[in-house]
Amino acid sequence: MMAQKVSKLLSYWLRHSPDAGNLTLDGSGWAKVESVKASLAREGIDSALLEPTVAESDKQRFELSDDGTRIRARQGHSVSVDLSWPITTPPEFLYHGTIERFLEAIFSEGLKPMTRHHVHLSPDAETAARVGARRGPAVILRVAAGRMANQSLIFRLASNGVWLTDTVPPRFIEQV
Repeated sequence: MMAQKVSKLLSYWLRHSPDAGNLTLDGSGWAKVESVKASLAREGIDSALLEPTVAESDKQRFELSDDGTRIRARQGHSVSVDLSWPITTPPEFLYHGTIERFLEAIFSEGLKPMTRHHVHLSPDAETAARVGARRGPAVILRVAAGRMANQSLIFRLASNGVWLTDTVPPRFIEQV
């Protein structure tokens, strides 16, 4: 339960509100680990929980720098950062988990990043189901990523296997 609290704080601080954690992000979204640990301590949380929370996160939302002195969220930011994920050719299909109440808007307007920088897509339906289930019973959408790429739409691949794109027009989306 404590790891979940640490993960939620890290998500908030490193994706949306570094000021709330007394953190400074560089242009690539990195914060100093020592600063994050100090912020956790101010919240009454044992700072030794940071590394295990990052390592054991099922979605691998965060990454530590090779030397272990910096940490960042891999994607999902609403603050301006340049993560420099490589442009990559996607597989034929990718998946997106959502809930039923968003379907009408998705099928009329497509998938949009909303408050994030990119639309997040999963490599398989099972992962998309876990993501979609956070808000209720999941609905899985299949995205014709290969067709999108053939029409010059750009995909990036984050280091945790999440696919990122600017938008997904409705013509490329079908319900599984």
